Amino acid sequence: MTPRSPNPPAARELDHPALGEIRLEGVLHALSDPVRLQIVRTLAATEEELACSVFEVPVSKSTTTHHFRVLRESGVIRQCYRGTAKVSALRRGDLDLLFPGLLESVLTAAHRQAARTGG
Repeated sequence: MTPRSPNPPAARELDHPALGEIRLEGVLHALSDPVRLQIVRTLAATEEELACSVFEVPVSKSTTTHHFRVLRESGVIRQCYRGTAKVSALRRGDLDLLFPGLLESVLTAAHRQAARTGG
């Protein structure tokens, strides 16, 4: 589990690890699940923040919430509220700074696998 920031988030703010708290094993764990990898691939395809409701994943809403939390707590994504919607964005810059080439390699491999398996 990723350590939490020392200051708890205010209401309607979500807790994210600081740059120095992001751990390789946490990122790899987050990216190891097919649903979470699908979420990351969707986010990587755009520079925009995306509302959680736009993701089409083959799991229940509560399970989707869990997957987003794992991605956020590992430092892979950043989430915030925009009005009543929770939006997500990939922390590409942070991940590239900490682990150069990792995200791009994972995304390339995931794209090749999807092309090979039709997924």
